[in-house]
Amino acid sequence: MIGNRKVLIARGATLAMAIALTLVTGCKKAEPPLDTAKLREFASDYAAAWSSQSPERVAARFTPAGSLAVNDGEPAIGREAIAAKVKQVMTDFPDLSLKMDELSFFKGDIDFHWTLSGRNTGPGGTGKAVKFSGYEEWTLAPDGLLATVNRYYDEDDYQHQLAVGVVRTR
Repeated sequence: MIGNRKVLIARGATLAMAIALTLVTGCKKAEPPLDTAKLREFASDYAAAWSSQSPERVAARFTPAGSLAVNDGEPAIGREAIAAKVKQVMTDFPDLSLKMDELSFFKGDIDFHWTLSGRNTGPGGTGKAVKFSGYEEWTLAPDGLLATVNRYYDEDDYQHQLAVGVVRTR
């Protein structure tokens, strides 16, 4: 009986170690599947797509089941939904320009920092110019396309600029 108990304890300890190892390595983010130079090229092309007035061009950077969420809101899932969300922004800002400020990497995380500028002259727009910055947290699919994008910016600053325009400082 004691011999069997030792075997069971040893097996239990081995199983516990295996589970712990799986949890530790399973939760660890993988390095981006693309090399840094290719990823920077992809990011630059992504920014150009946002400035192109072609929502489909932005959506094509996502996997077919990719998702885009803004400020922790409900995500647009799938290329069609992403294109619709992007189209609304492009409609509101027909002269939209999105510039890549930085692409940062830290322990498998990819952050795309950007600055958006344009004049809100779309239907029902305020006519005011805006210029604000934000960032996106990217998760890439194995094929190098965007699987998930979580976009963040200061909503209060954006709303203020829509009301009064960009405050220029010298």
